[in-house]
Amino acid sequence: MSKAFSNLLKHIDKLPHTQKEQVYQWVKRYVEPSSSAGGRLINEMRETRFKEGFECPHCTSEHVVRFGKYNGRQRYRCKACSKTFTDTTNTVLYRTRKGNEWITFVDCMFKGYSLRKSAEIVGVTWVTLFYWRHKLLNALKQLDVEHFEGIVEIDETYFLYSQKGQRGITDRKPRKRGGKSKHRGISHEQVCVLVARDRTKATIFKVACMGRIVKPKVDTLIGSKLSKENVIVTDAWRAYKTYAKEKGLEHYRIKSDGGKHVIKGLYHIQNVNGLHSRLKQWIDRFKGVATKYLDNYLAWFLFVDSRSNESTNQHIKEFLLTSFVFEMTDTYDSLRQSKFTV
Repeated sequence: MSKAFSNLLKHIDKLPHTQKEQVYQWVKRYVEPSSSAGGRLINEMRETRFKEGFECPHCTSEHVVRFGKYNGRQRYRCKACSKTFTDTTNTVLYRTRKGNEWITFVDCMFKGYSLRKSAEIVGVTWVTLFYWRHKLLNALKQLDVEHFEGIVEIDETYFLYSQKGQRGITDRKPRKRGGKSKHRGISHEQVCVLVARDRTKATIFKVACMGRIVKPKVDTLIGSKLSKENVIVTDAWRAYKTYAKEKGLEHYRIKSDGGKHVIKGLYHIQNVNGLHSRLKQWIDRFKGVATKYLDNYLAWFLFVDSRSNESTNQHIKEFLLTSFVFEMTDTYDSLRQSKFTV
């Protein structure tokens, strides 16, 4: 080992963690240049997105021909609508040339770094990364479960309604660090998040409504995923009892005041309750989440939780590819101006 290299290692060892991470990302890019890492990612995204054949993202026609290159990327032209597009049109990578920076950013997301710390590592502003995050998550939340199998546990958890980041709030006083509800228990200040999970870990994790869950919302979110073959297990809330009776579903109710949390040694809601607990612990690090973005964070949590929060190359690639195959036309303005609706 040369003396210069030895001194370099000693100097790196004295750096703060953020600068060490910058060195690590720089070395990774040097060993695996952008032309290969970012380029391979685009190629894999292209193959995944168009695995059933090329189609126009504007009109879905399959009559597509090559139409030169733009900024080094292949361009195509639709013979039906005459519009042109590239491999990244209507994806999170549309109009960006920073393929490698997206890889680095997703690595930071898995590691739980703040936007400001990630910005130092990636080399772009934290505001840009905020919009990158939500472009990725808006695409990722389109992942869906086709149907549930066997026993399905259903329960809900609640978050205080938040307008974090919004200025000019007139209907109430601003809260500090989230604040507290004016009402005791579950009220219309609380956002209800419904969780349904079968024993194969197929999961629906969505914002349902304000206040207590009601039967129509249960049907809207999970009705199409259930069949007469399913057995549902819930708490004692009456909306589930009414829903199960109307749909003719076998139903077991766990009554918290009865002291019995498992019926027949098989029926319980411990899996969804464990998911709730991990979610609350995970989301606390954001110091409050705007309710209009809550579904995005639920999709993010579900993805990383199922992969044990491990920042491996495979998980990073899977996260990006999964996001890229879904259509995403949001812009910075549309994300910023979006409203919360249920």
